Amino acid sequence: MKTVLFDLDGTLVNSKEGITKCAQYALRAFGIEEKAENLEFFIGPPLEQTFMEHYGFPAERAALAAGKYRERYRPVGIYECELYPDVEETLRRISNHGCRIALASSKPEVFCEKLMEYFHLKSYFDVIAGATMDGKIASKASVLRESMRRLGQCDAKSLLLVGDTRFDVLGAKEAGIDCVGVTYGFGSGEELLWSGVAAVLGSMREVGDYIVERF
Repeated sequence: MKTVLFDLDGTLVNSKEGITKCAQYALRAFGIEEKAENLEFFIGPPLEQTFMEHYGFPAERAALAAGKYRERYRPVGIYECELYPDVEETLRRISNHGCRIALASSKPEVFCEKLMEYFHLKSYFDVIAGATMDGKIASKASVLRESMRRLGQCDAKSLLLVGDTRFDVLGAKEAGIDCVGVTYGFGSGEELLWSGVAAVLGSMREVGDYIVERF
């Protein structure tokens, strides 16, 4: 059976407000002042990785910063988001087309579960996979492999990831599956094409069309 895997932030959910405000909150705890609107690069990659790459935090300090981030995210930031247009309609259409649907996000799995429950979308997903708090599953490729393990599906030709950034495209390549990119999220069409995406789509409706017509 064909299976469509979806990224979460920037693909199903516009989570910019919650993520950037929580990043701002965490950085402030370390004496770093940033405007929330300048912290969009926190959306997509694992938290610890972003603190290390952009602020030079050693691993232990990055882990502390991630904990500070989640101090605000758990009660408040998780809900500072909204679904993109036509998400539920597209999930329903893909399901009716005969595809299984999975979620594969670098966000901790517990938060993925909560968000899908919050938006009443959980019933559409056969698998909801995310990062683990202990860091054993963190990269996009590792989340995708875990998704595939739970699905019991190893045929790369029957899998497709929908994502919005190069992290999705490159993670899919590492896991051996194709990826289509959406431009309404947090990555650009140019970035997606440079990363080797299979197709660039402008809306969830286009995602539905692509899957029904070609997958």
